[in-house]
Amino acid sequence: MTSQEIRQSFLDYFESKSHKIVPSAPVVPHGDPTLLFTNAGMNQFKDVFLGSGSREYKRAADTQKCIRVSGKHNDLEEVGVDTYHHTFFEMLGNWSFGDYYKEEAIAWAWELLTEVWQLDKSRLHATVFRTDEEAFNIWTKFLPNDRIHYFDEKDNFWEMGETGPCGPCSEIHYDRTPDRTGAKLVNADSPDVIEIWNLVFIQYNRNAKGELEELKSKHVDTGMGFERICSVMQKKSSNYETDVFMPIITDIAKLSGKEYSPELSDPTGIAMRVIADHIRTLTFAIADGAIPGNEGRSYVLRRILRRALRFARNLGFHEPILYKLVPILVKNMGDVFPEIIEQEETIMKIIKGEEDSFLQTLEKGINRFEDIVKKLGSSDTIPGDEAFQLYDTFGFPLDLTQLIAREKGLAVDNEGFNKYMQEQKNRSRAARKSHSAEVELPEIEVTSEFVGYTECDTQAEVLYINEDQIVFDKTPFYVESGGQISDVGTVLLNGAEYEVLDVKRSGNAIIHFCDREVQAKTGDTALIRINDNRRTDIKRNHSATHLLHEALRTVLGNHIKQAGSLVAPDHLRFDFNHFEKVTNEQLAKIEKIVNDKILENIDVMIREISIDEAQKNPKIKMFFGDKYGEVVRVITMDPEFSIELCGGTHVSNTAEIGLFKIISESSVAAGVRRIEAVTGKGVVDYMLELENKLTAKKHDEKELQNKIKMLEREIQNLKTERLKSDMDSADEAIDVNGIKLVAKQVDAESIDQLRDIAETSRDAFGKSAIILIAMVNDGKVQIACAVTDDLKKDYPAGKLVGAAAKIVGGGGGGKPHLATAGGKEPEKIAELLSNFPDIVRNFKNK
Repeated sequence: MTSQEIRQSFLDYFESKSHKIVPSAPVVPHGDPTLLFTNAGMNQFKDVFLGSGSREYKRAADTQKCIRVSGKHNDLEEVGVDTYHHTFFEMLGNWSFGDYYKEEAIAWAWELLTEVWQLDKSRLHATVFRTDEEAFNIWTKFLPNDRIHYFDEKDNFWEMGETGPCGPCSEIHYDRTPDRTGAKLVNADSPDVIEIWNLVFIQYNRNAKGELEELKSKHVDTGMGFERICSVMQKKSSNYETDVFMPIITDIAKLSGKEYSPELSDPTGIAMRVIADHIRTLTFAIADGAIPGNEGRSYVLRRILRRALRFARNLGFHEPILYKLVPILVKNMGDVFPEIIEQEETIMKIIKGEEDSFLQTLEKGINRFEDIVKKLGSSDTIPGDEAFQLYDTFGFPLDLTQLIAREKGLAVDNEGFNKYMQEQKNRSRAARKSHSAEVELPEIEVTSEFVGYTECDTQAEVLYINEDQIVFDKTPFYVESGGQISDVGTVLLNGAEYEVLDVKRSGNAIIHFCDREVQAKTGDTALIRINDNRRTDIKRNHSATHLLHEALRTVLGNHIKQAGSLVAPDHLRFDFNHFEKVTNEQLAKIEKIVNDKILENIDVMIREISIDEAQKNPKIKMFFGDKYGEVVRVITMDPEFSIELCGGTHVSNTAEIGLFKIISESSVAAGVRRIEAVTGKGVVDYMLELENKLTAKKHDEKELQNKIKMLEREIQNLKTERLKSDMDSADEAIDVNGIKLVAKQVDAESIDQLRDIAETSRDAFGKSAIILIAMVNDGKVQIACAVTDDLKKDYPAGKLVGAAAKIVGGGGGGKPHLATAGGKEPEKIAELLSNFPDIVRNFKNK
């Protein structure tokens, strides 16, 4: 069977057992700060095991993309040196959430392996936890006792962390020894007997005291190493010799002009295996939104890439090579993981950019390493300060220095390196100005209902209180998520008013952090209110962010993918994948598209659907940074333009955004650009800022004045256009003697603007229409009347407006098609508008 057939066979088998086939979660575990990368199939179901979430199904199966390169699960040093460790791998898994348990899990595993895939039963061993008699007895139905092995916590008890769901597990091992005598090699980390499947039985919760408590619902969580099972079924002694890796290795061999050797000690073979492994990690991580950089998961990717380049150098490469391997990987795996097809060009550009950057210093770094070696004398250890200089000056991660040293039979002073690294971190930390202290959140077993989509204030009951921290049964306060920052506001409680400075989520509770210690007790009732004006500004910026993203795709191309965002009351920030500076001409087009959509007065539609329905709709975009549950919110601003999943707050109509103005475009990292922009009141603030700069810098006066005038014109034009759009609809027109008549008050700012709106409305109707619009300005009434050409002879605008103006104590006149008037009695404007149809109905031109 090919690897594609093996994968599909696994999914088909469990679908026949009533499992829902779910897509792989991204390797970048958005929404879970405890993980750098998704490292196991259970990550996307962590909330179910913790009891904080649920699914609409009780059984599931999938193939999960995993990366293990740091922390407890770190296979980096074994990659390429042995036959079965990888930084990126697929985990085939089947799941039961409070449904079936040990009996079915073991029986189905046996049936798939031995009856469907027809593996040699005599080569299979099972392991169970030392006290799990139940699992042992189930296995005796399929295996003799001497091939069922007891092991302790290290090998056969799975735990999510120091606390939380956990339970015994049962592993299935495959004996590759020629004479099937590998019993003693089970769990001995030998390539001759390898673990191929782990069945985890989650039946306990480990509490804060370290005690095991029985769970109300018991779950099954299994994981089968896809690459390992492929090597077994394809009768290969190494994962790298399967059709999962060989197409990549074949490409490496062609590009290098060297022949691949499967011998584990052969340097050429090791280099090719490392590169084949690492390009998979880089490709899938970048496709899911991670970018090589200097911190966190970004730095892990940079280490992986530079490590691969060092091995590429051993094959004779002195130019970028890794990016050339992306197409063969996309060809072989894109049908299962279409995200790498969609992001192929982006992935290649990011990798090549990183290669170009590092290769410029690699040669110098290696020369520096050689100089260090010459100075060692009789020592066989690279000093810590030298290793740190290689990192700090030449970009050598510690493991890269260790790798080069190991090739020369040398060690590295890791402790010394870490000492210098810590000193640098301390200096950096001291140099930074921290605006908010990290707060350790308490574990609170209460639930807060978020009502902020529809309410800005609410009566709520106190559920928990601890000094300045307070939790209510419901709250309108939005907790920072998906780029949108948290709300602030007030709490009125027991006659005292407290300012809410921040809100954070702990489990299902929303904690409000107040400006001082709160004097109250549980059960008290409070009035809690967000800062509504601030929220309105945030909504403008959030909705504008959606429009900006689609405008970027329209102008720059469909490769644009969100790489981070910030939605604050005073501005918005949007990061995206792109490899060139966005030109001023392109920025102007982007800005115009957004403002055109604002002026279209598009109603923002918000609805909730299942995540399954959303995933089936190709028009709906799901973004990096967001964590989606079973029910998601779909935000639509013109179904042919912008449809996104989003948990944030939004305006009800795009016109509420007011005006959109880009204030900067810059580079964040290799292949990542950033746009910052303002909307609504933020545009006015931006104008004031420009005026301040004008005062401070006289030599920039002309340019700044032009910008201010341009913005003033844009604001004036925006208001005029909005008022015009309000007049576009014929729905408000009434019929008078077969004439379409509109009489209304508008919020214009000048008689010129009023005349412009009336004339535009006249042109929009075309014929058989009379429009009268009025405004109040400085305590006086101003009126404009427009008449279509087919009526101006019988109903001249000058005479109509003169008759109308009398009602408000004034007069006026003008041309037959357009005329204006004024009046001194604004309190009679409602009377004017209500009587105007009678004026037209009884009018006779004399």
